[in-house]
Amino acid sequence: VDVCKQEMLQKKKNAVLVDGVILNGPIMDSRAGEKFVEEACKIIMEEIIQKADDVTEKVCEWRAPETLKQMLDLEMRDTGESHQKLLQLCRDVIQYSVKTGHPRFFNQLYAGIDYYSLVARFITEALNPSVYTYEVSPVFLLVEEAVIKKMIEFIGWEEGDGIFNPGGSVSNMYAMNLARYRFCPEIKEKGLSGLPRLVLFTSEECHYSMKKAASFLGIGTENVYFIKTDERGKMIPEELEKQVQRARKEGSAPFLVCATAGTTVLGAFDPLDKIADICEKHGLWLHVDASWGGSALISRKHCRLLHGIHRADSVAWNPHKMLLAGIQCCALLVKDNSGLLKKCYSAKASYLFQQDKFYDVSYDTGDKSIQCSRRPDAFKFWLMWKALGTTGLEERVNRALALARYLVEEIKKREGFQLLLEPEYANVCFWYIPPSLRKMEDGPEFQQKLHQVAPIIKERMMKKGSMMLGYQPHQGKVNFFRQVVISPHVSREDMDFLLDEIELLAKDL
Repeated sequence: VDVCKQEMLQKKKNAVLVDGVILNGPIMDSRAGEKFVEEACKIIMEEIIQKADDVTEKVCEWRAPETLKQMLDLEMRDTGESHQKLLQLCRDVIQYSVKTGHPRFFNQLYAGIDYYSLVARFITEALNPSVYTYEVSPVFLLVEEAVIKKMIEFIGWEEGDGIFNPGGSVSNMYAMNLARYRFCPEIKEKGLSGLPRLVLFTSEECHYSMKKAASFLGIGTENVYFIKTDERGKMIPEELEKQVQRARKEGSAPFLVCATAGTTVLGAFDPLDKIADICEKHGLWLHVDASWGGSALISRKHCRLLHGIHRADSVAWNPHKMLLAGIQCCALLVKDNSGLLKKCYSAKASYLFQQDKFYDVSYDTGDKSIQCSRRPDAFKFWLMWKALGTTGLEERVNRALALARYLVEEIKKREGFQLLLEPEYANVCFWYIPPSLRKMEDGPEFQQKLHQVAPIIKERMMKKGSMMLGYQPHQGKVNFFRQVVISPHVSREDMDFLLDEIELLAKDL
């Protein structure tokens, strides 16, 4: 304390003031900051990482919004809080947040903790880089280049290009805009005026980002033609052919087909080879949204699900889903290696992308992004890949799909459980029919009652904190559960628990 006082006195003695502000020395108390980081990291270690695979912990500590507002003390004040108060806030945030690393979190298309990608996130958060020029992000730009090259190999292209984006939705938007630019390059300077009515095609089961992208880019949601799917949720190629011909007869200009490899609800994979034939015939850009299903490419056993993907012009692939690279980790990969991405998105900012730098400016890749500041998301995937190797990543995919298969077989054995369909990926969709409904004839009344079952069970499981499982209605079918297996922390016992818990929570329904 005496040393600190002497330092403060010395600073005041030698003070340089500008507008009444002392400029000597830093304004931040580094010692206090370091101590806070140290103590906060200890809380993170104890309350998140060490408890990640503990099934006796709750998945969530449910509180209603108004209650949680009062409990968390969200108000910002004129004066800062004490370190002890801040540490308690950290504990509170952890306590009342959903534990997505928990083995029984099945709610979304991401789950679990990968320790290597987590460390990579700690490193990048501490370094706080932005990936646009080599001079500010030398390591992370080289890492991104290496990861994109390897992902391109798994797609089956001999060469290509790519960039990491904040989400699969943004990757799909990039691809849509890129396809439009390839179709009419003058749009970059002249805009939408004078263009014909552009039309794109995607399946009824596509991700909702397709409509959002069409709206955002000025194409218009009415110009998205949704192609019928079969009973498994796959795009029907013959229907695509019909719609392309219809669009041409209407005088519209078809320019893009968006196929899906791993639909959000059913986990369906469109027949890429047949769709590619139609695209080649009509000169259409083929984009494959493999945000969810792309990671099956890592598995020699399951890569057949994406047969024909090498014929795509662009692919969206999210390693933060099945491979656990940590949100967000999403790549758009492009077969064209002539600089199409850069031509489409470049703005040539002279204060950032100077051409007379002292190093190879081709490594300044930021001008092929719609972002300026951009996170080094590839680093998470790279460090994890380095740690596990391709065989380790392949094992994750194979085990997740094996666990899904185990769950399917258990569902078939149990009274009251009914599959929607045999899954081909990690999405297991099923109804639970409680005892009171099992003798009812199927009809409007039965369907109406069954529709109410999943929401009640979901409410009970969340308030209990035992697990989290998603449900939804879909294509005329009443509410059903969608269980997604991803995390390597998940075991056969967790599959058994899931079915037992549903039965327990619904025994009085």
